Formats: sequence, structure tokens, C-alpha cells
Amino acid sequence: MSVTDLLDLDATALAHALRTGDTSPTEVLDATLDAAGGVGADVGAFTVLTADLARTQALAAESALVAARRAGSAVEGPTPGRPDGLPLFLGVPCPIKDLTMVEGAPIRAGSAAIDPFPAPYDDGVVTLLRAAGTVMIGKTTTPELGLPCYTEPDVGPTARTPWDLKRSAGGSSGGAAAAVAARVVPVAHGSDGGGSLRIPASACGLVGLKPSRGLVSPGPYGVDGAGLATHGVLTRSVRDAAAFLDVLARPWPGDTFTARLATARGGRRLRVGLLLEPVIAADAPVHPACADAARATAALLAGLGHDVVEIPPPFGAERWDAFAALWSVGALQAPVPPDREHLLVPLTRWLRERGRGVSGLAYATALGGVQQLTREVAAAWAGVDVVLSPTLAQPPALVGSQRIDDDPAADFAAQTAFTPWTSVWNLTGRPAISLPLGEVRVTDPDGTSAIVPVGVMLGADHGDDALLLDLAARLEEAAPWSHRRPGASS
Repeated sequence: MSVTDLLDLDATALAHALRTGDTSPTEVLDATLDAAGGVGADVGAFTVLTADLARTQALAAESALVAARRAGSAVEGPTPGRPDGLPLFLGVPCPIKDLTMVEGAPIRAGSAAIDPFPAPYDDGVVTLLRAAGTVMIGKTTTPELGLPCYTEPDVGPTARTPWDLKRSAGGSSGGAAAAVAARVVPVAHGSDGGGSLRIPASACGLVGLKPSRGLVSPGPYGVDGAGLATHGVLTRSVRDAAAFLDVLARPWPGDTFTARLATARGGRRLRVGLLLEPVIAADAPVHPACADAARATAALLAGLGHDVVEIPPPFGAERWDAFAALWSVGALQAPVPPDREHLLVPLTRWLRERGRGVSGLAYATALGGVQQLTREVAAAWAGVDVVLSPTLAQPPALVGSQRIDDDPAADFAAQTAFTPWTSVWNLTGRPAISLPLGEVRVTDPDGTSAIVPVGVMLGADHGDDALLLDLAARLEEAAPWSHRRPGASS
């Protein structure tokens, strides 16, 4: 198997190749580290590579696989190609976003105000990914504290979509998406507090699932806070997204929010609500390619036997102010020493200042407003099983076009106009997934052009993650995207 073929496999196929002996964990690691230092650097995917840790994990995985084959247990089982007793993704590379602790690995959270320090422990999701057998090759780039929808930190590389290096990979899981889309790794950990998995999935042509609130725990060390954010992964296939949800959907003692996966109910006729109007920024301009991708997906779903109806936004844009209050207080909660506040980027300082202006009563009112909004959304969407919309209002943005240091308020407003649908699913705690079902040719300021991906988002009722994944898999089968590759430019 050539290196190109090896790195082109999704995580499920790579795990199978490792089990059958078509390749080995150390061969995969060597190819991955080479790619990380090459195209990975070009797209700004990593803040640090952890080659020594990855080598230790790969050698342990290799020994386990060799022993299993010698014992005759590396045979077809309940999961194709899985030896009994061995982790499902043994030897498969999976980096971690640099907002999450990996014991001994440096963490900086994309901020000059935080000196990098070796993490004292593994966060819970890292524990689960280790248990699944993945190899942690490094930490992926994130913007400061994971706050904006672009990944352009002062202390690390800018994350770029490999489809057009002049354009952003999105954020805040931008480095993770760039690594997967550039074929460095088949899967990467990320997180989503307002769209931070789905935004880069759209910009990089990937699958990005935000699970239901309470399905993926922040434990045992983290807490839910306002319940906006959740961990997840970025993948190139729906089957990988589903498999890694199974890996991560484990409770820890003392969880504030808990959820269980409902039965998929696959194959039944669904009522799909097509939402084309922006929600949180009513006047946001929507690129025709983004709306067209959603309409084309609606036609595809109708062709698969589902009923599609157009639906309006479930609430007025002004009601989103509760999210802004919670987001700014969340930025203020970051443990930044007062004498290092000046090292923060202007957007973070602006958000933290807004957070200081939110009184206890205002914060409690915002929490109540979000909970009331969740009830109103449930009532507004009671007549549909799935909501379909564009993921973003625009194709991938040019690097530097969204970061407006001299006017942070304009920066924040531009972000909301770029992402007028994603945070609705964080507010309500419902699952949502971005799929790479569209594309468009864009022209850059230098006159060159490139074909870039356009994401389409599907969302469902709380706990209906399995239904969402089942529908996504049917769309992938009906309109496959695995043949698409970055680099079709002129």
C-alpha cells in the first residue's frame, strides 16, 4: 500500500488494514509524521507534534496486534476486522485540539497570555480516545481560547483549508479540520461551543457532528457551565463520525447533563424542514452556493422519499442576545492573570470587558432566556423530524478578512453574519451535523480560482443523534464525496 493510499483511508478502513497486517502502526506513524511536517505545516494544522508519545503508543499497538495475530485472534468478529479484546481504533492517529489536556503535552489554548505548560492529566475525552487505541501525534491549532470562528492565533500558525491556502480552515477546531482534510490524519478531536466543529467541517469539506448536550461528558475534570459546548471529532466519513461518537459517549460520575442515544428508526419517511433564512443575523448575506447546496440536498432527500417543507426561523434575531451574554461571560471565566490581560487579542479583551458588564441578574436572566428559547424552538419545530440549512452563509473566508483587531465589535458582528445558523443548536442542546454536499469555484484577489467545499447542516431533536447519522449515511451513499480532493484550482 502506497503512502498516499494509506493516508487516504478513513479511520475505519485504516483500523481494518492494521488488523489484517496490510500495514503497521509504526508505518502509519512514520507516514503521518512526514505528512504533518509537510502539508500539515502548509495548512497550519499543529501547534506541537508529540513524536515521542506517539512512537511509544504506536509500538505498544504494534506489539498488541502482532501478539493477537500469533494467537489467532485477529480474525473477523462482530466488527469487521476487529480482534477480540483489542481496542477498535488501535494504531489509528488522532490529534487533540489545544484546548484539551493531554498529560505531559504542552497546552497554550492559542493565547500569548498563557505560557505553555505540560498538562498535569488527560481530560476525559483523551482518556476515552486512548482507550480506543488511538495514537496522539500532536496538538492542533486553535484561536485564542477557542472563541472566534477563524483560527488565526498570535502564538501559532494560521489554519488554512487545503482546498485554497489563501482561505481559512474556519474555527475554532481549525487545525483539526485542516489536518483531516489535508490527509495527515483520518480523524481529529475537536469541540463545538457555537459551531466550532461544523464551521471548519464546511470550510474543509468534512463531516462534523455536534452531539446532543449531555451525550459527551466534559468530565471527570471539566464542567458543563452554560451547556453550550461539547467535544466531538472531525472525519471524512459518516461511519467514522458514528464510530467515534460511540467512543466518546460515555458518562463520568457527577455529570450535570446526561443524554442517551435514541433508536435510529432508520428507513422511515421523515418530514424535513428546509430553513434558508438566517436566524441569529437576520440581514446576513447568503452566498447563492450555500443556499443552492441546501436546496439540492432538499431535492435529494425528497428523491429518497422524505417530505420537505420550507420553515421560517424559530425566533427573532434579537432573542440571540442571551447567547452573546453567556459567550462573553464564558470568555471572562478563562483563568488569565491580570498582569497578562494586555497580551490577549483585541477580540478576547472586548468579550471579557463585555462579560464584566453582565450582572448576576443579567446572567441568570440570560440562562433562563436560553431555556425558554429551547422550549420555543421545540414547539416551532414540533412538526418536523429534521431541520436542513446551509452550514455557513459564505464559502471559506479569506485569511485575515474576519479578524478585525481595530474594531472587535465589527469582528464579532462579522462572525455572526458568517455563522447565522450554527449556534442555534448549541443554545438548544440539539445535535447537528455538517456534511460536504456542495462546492463552488471562488476567485481570489490575485485572480486565481479554486473549487472549495460548501457544507450543508442537518439537525434533529435532542437525543436523535442516531437518526441524524443514519440520514447522513444515506445522503453520503446517494451523493458520495470521497472522490473529491483539495487542489482543483486554476
